[in-house]
Amino acid sequence: MWKKLQQVWSQDMAIDLGTANTLVVVKGKGVVLNEPSVVAIINEMGKKTVLAVGDEAKTMLGRTPGNISAIRPLRDGVIADFIVTEEMIKHFIKKVHVKNTFANPRILICVPTGSTPVERKAIQDSALAAGARRVQLIEEPIAAAIGAGLPISEATGSMIVDIGGGTTEIAVMSLGGVVFSKSLRVAGDAMDGAIINYMRKKFNLLIGESTAEKIKKEIGTAIPTSNNFFLMKGRDIRTGTPKEISLTEEDACEALMPILSQMLSAIKEALESTPPELSADLVDMGLVLTGGGALLKNIDKLISKDTGLPVTIADNPLECVALGTGKALENEELFSTMLSEY
Repeated sequence: MWKKLQQVWSQDMAIDLGTANTLVVVKGKGVVLNEPSVVAIINEMGKKTVLAVGDEAKTMLGRTPGNISAIRPLRDGVIADFIVTEEMIKHFIKKVHVKNTFANPRILICVPTGSTPVERKAIQDSALAAGARRVQLIEEPIAAAIGAGLPISEATGSMIVDIGGGTTEIAVMSLGGVVFSKSLRVAGDAMDGAIINYMRKKFNLLIGESTAEKIKKEIGTAIPTSNNFFLMKGRDIRTGTPKEISLTEEDACEALMPILSQMLSAIKEALESTPPELSADLVDMGLVLTGGGALLKNIDKLISKDTGLPVTIADNPLECVALGTGKALENEELFSTMLSEY
């Protein structure tokens, strides 16, 4: 009786547990939560407790005193800190089920295609420990393809490139299955790191992750097309004093090119491994970009130029994976072959 009541009270959830952001979709309501995957921990007398999660915790990154640490519990799409991830999921479940103290939902979580069975079980165990009554997993490119509205159940080739925070997921699909997939642990975070390294080498300037992310969003581009510039502040390595410089689109492109080159190589590898009949479909269908990385200026033009295929950016690329996971949750029977448990 108690279990039945919990099931009635609890709303089933789909979670896009991302390296950069976590999105939660509630059955029948769409995306109800979109917050950074960041947790602030305070250490008091040797005891560690969660101080803040999500938006509030992200503002603390790089600005905390000695007894507080703001950390990202997921790295490269996998759990780096099991306990903190559990606390983060618990926080998001409580936030979604505001009026329900006894939330015990069924949860569907998307995972990178390259994650190992051990990594997948860690994600599932974290969600179960956070209070879920049942946890299923779906691979990210499948969720992205469902969210983008691609005809993956038909006998035609569909290609998706999901550029997230920690991983770039590349997949060719047909007849409801994955024909070829590759998970590249190079994505949005690696772009930020490339910008940090470029600033240090070219301008002798130290900047943080938040500043690098801002540069990427403001003037980051795959192909420079304007004279836009960004006034950037950081710390001069030689003098140790604050310094401001003007950064152009060409500088940002040069900084990002090593990362973009790795992505292009992986996309070409996927195309080379695709059967000829499906390759013929892709000439007409092209490939679809999803994830936050799809918003990088001119990235679609760069990929199209390099592969010769038409490239489309999905509607609402940031929420594509979460929305696809939500659709799979609502239509469990239709997508049952794509869901797994460990």
